[in-house]
Amino acid sequence: MLVCLVDDDPQFRESALLLLRSVGIEARAYASAVKFLADLELPDDRPTVILLDACMPGMSGLSLLKQLREDGVTLPIILVTGYGDVELAARAMRFGALDVVTKPVSAERLLGVIQGAFNKIAGPSRTQAVALETTVAGFERLTKRERQILLLIVKGKPNKVVARDLGVSVRTIEAHRLKIMDKLQVKSIAQLVRLSLQHLQLDEQSNLVPPASADPTGPEQIPPKARRR
Repeated sequence: MLVCLVDDDPQFRESALLLLRSVGIEARAYASAVKFLADLELPDDRPTVILLDACMPGMSGLSLLKQLREDGVTLPIILVTGYGDVELAARAMRFGALDVVTKPVSAERLLGVIQGAFNKIAGPSRTQAVALETTVAGFERLTKRERQILLLIVKGKPNKVVARDLGVSVRTIEAHRLKIMDKLQVKSIAQLVRLSLQHLQLDEQSNLVPPASADPTGPEQIPPKARRR
């Protein structure tokens, strides 16, 4: 197993490398997207996961993600960001990210996301198949209003904008979002967006189209990078 880490923060690179190697995962670190692309020789004979920092000088992790997908790289890519940005998470999922992780991230959380990426490479297990069935059932339980809100979330709109568009309070949107996440059994916006893109279709008018059967009605912390903005 190999993890390619692209992050301009030397402290985060060092901490992540030590963590990965401590559990027997080979890791390579790059200080910029340019250096990663210059050394881009991804092995074909072993599982590989790419971990990208979203906000790097020069070419950002989001831009690198987009380019890799356009170049036909299908490996699991995880985006790491210091900002809990709904719009960024939505864009990353649209560009093909497997997940988005917000710094500071615990060692347990980071290893769990990376292991999930390796599991994806290995193929779906029975447990994953059951989880998929549960997710589909969750989408079928969404109300018409919850589907409207979900569509706006997938587009990357924050709660204030969603509330304004629908003519309700921010607190109402927050309550609906919690219900949506509970029905779909997800714990983050990134997971919510990813599942939505996988299990729902967007028609030509950008309306949320449900599945055919649906009813239409603690641990050790890896330090964060200093903010630049």
